[in-house]
Amino acid sequence: MLFSKLPGIGPRQARRFVFYLLAAPEGLRRELAEAITELKVDIKRCVSCYRFHNAGEKKSDVCSTCSDKKREKAQLMIVAKDVDFENVERSGLYKGYYFILGGTVPILSTETPGYIRDTELMRVISDRLSKGLIEIIMALPANPDGDNTEKFLRRLLSDIKDTEKVKISALGRGLSTGSELEYVDSETIRNALANRG
Repeated sequence: MLFSKLPGIGPRQARRFVFYLLAAPEGLRRELAEAITELKVDIKRCVSCYRFHNAGEKKSDVCSTCSDKKREKAQLMIVAKDVDFENVERSGLYKGYYFILGGTVPILSTETPGYIRDTELMRVISDRLSKGLIEIIMALPANPDGDNTEKFLRRLLSDIKDTEKVKISALGRGLSTGSELEYVDSETIRNALANRG
């Protein structure tokens, strides 16, 4: 059953989706099928932050956040997933730019093949340095994989920290251990941003 392959959907919930669609009007099933087919046409990955965005009629390669000249050029926040970006942005507390890492480095892994976009991150940081970047904020899950990813990134960014005098910080532990950023409320994000170190 294809629905059970979606994140967070178990076999029982997948069956409920199927029964709902079987009972739904033909138009709804057709609309859902068309929406899924059109998904890749309208949605693109931003060439700067690597998040998915609606490219619109212009088919822009850069999302509205990265093309917003009013954002704080001095800060770049690294998050693991698109949903983390959405949650931080929804809080309205952070005004800098983002980079979507694409995942985390598992605790038992010392290398990153296919886990994160480390090469792309270095390219984006290099570009941002020329535009006034002075702080990189790591906003990663407060769990073992997030901690392992943060250690890897601190090693990766050590030259930039030393030669470019860029501050590398992480969200304060107002976030409870084991929590996913996607589920954290705005007040907790405010405390974590204020207490980053």
